Amino acid sequence: MNLVHLTSSTFFGGPERQMLGLAEFLPNSIRTTFVSFPEGGRCRPFMKQARSQGFDAVALTHDFPRLRRTLRELAAVLRGSACHLLLCHGYKANILGRTAARRIGIPAVAVSRGWTGENRKMRAYEWIDRRHLRFMDRVVSVSDGQAAKVRRWCGVRHDRIRVIRNSARLDAFAAPDATARTRLLGFFPRDGHVSQVVLAAGRLSSEKGFGVLVEAAGALLQDNPTAGILLFGEGLLREQLEKRIAELGLSHRFLLPGFRSDLDSLIPAADLFVLPSFTEGLPNVVLEASAAGVPVVATAVGGTPEIVVDGETGFLVPAGEPDVLTERIGRLLGDAGLRRRLGEAGRARMQAMFTFQSQAEAYRELFEELLNFDEPATLAAGSLLQQPQGTQ
Repeated sequence: MNLVHLTSSTFFGGPERQMLGLAEFLPNSIRTTFVSFPEGGRCRPFMKQARSQGFDAVALTHDFPRLRRTLRELAAVLRGSACHLLLCHGYKANILGRTAARRIGIPAVAVSRGWTGENRKMRAYEWIDRRHLRFMDRVVSVSDGQAAKVRRWCGVRHDRIRVIRNSARLDAFAAPDATARTRLLGFFPRDGHVSQVVLAAGRLSSEKGFGVLVEAAGALLQDNPTAGILLFGEGLLREQLEKRIAELGLSHRFLLPGFRSDLDSLIPAADLFVLPSFTEGLPNVVLEASAAGVPVVATAVGGTPEIVVDGETGFLVPAGEPDVLTERIGRLLGDAGLRRRLGEAGRARMQAMFTFQSQAEAYRELFEELLNFDEPATLAAGSLLQQPQGTQ
């Protein structure tokens, strides 16, 4: 069987890692190819990484708004790869991918990770996407919470929805970097006396709730004079967040170092991880913090409660309430034993429930259901990509 992932990759992030993890754990009889819209060249890091791991990767040359050219090119790529099933990631992939898949007579499956609504343009695209999902052959939701939204907001029939959760990349945190703690503390001024690090990461946009974390930081850092906060990521709200941090007099202890490609090595060295979102699908950063054995304080939104068990692997708090966020973070900062117990329980939960092996098995069952066959190897041959999985 030949499977194609279609996406609009603008950097190598969580969704891209999920796609590659799935590809590596699918059986050898399922061959994976990655295709991305060009996005002004920003797709190149993902394409490069996919190829480095032995997968075929195709960067399209056409993009929106040249719809006809883009659809012709995409359909040609799907035919050239002898694609049997298209897995679409994001609104552009869903809409154009489904159309191209129909042209060549193959099923199209959407992976629904959630909607950000970060600006007016994105809200318009996501509105179109929500009204389009009902026409996909299946919709994979990454959490029960996201599946409920797909049913309620998109009108997708219950029998067309599958919940297949994101997976924790346990191997990425198997051998912690001995220098990571020093590097984390090195972000702060030497005379700041910071010895405890609260870590957060994500897009600097309104739905992530980082403004709430800033408001919580005033009392939190006053009550915990050796604590500091690092928020990694970029986005439209950087200037606004920095201004408020300065107004609170926290510029030396609440830092925004930007996007980091080495976040995997830094997460295990943090004392705790925080995600104060207003909405989520199933957040990769929470999976990864838990996989690294770091306790998590997060808002009880979307699929996050499916990852964090309140009081057992971390703490869940209401969205938009800085006082509660301050109290839970402060409780963890003041109790090293509690941090250790919750972190160990979080990693054990990832090992038991959020593995790529179980994810790949769930996807394999879905593919066989859609294609109505028992043995992937019996599908039609003739592909241009018939060498063994994972080779160039």
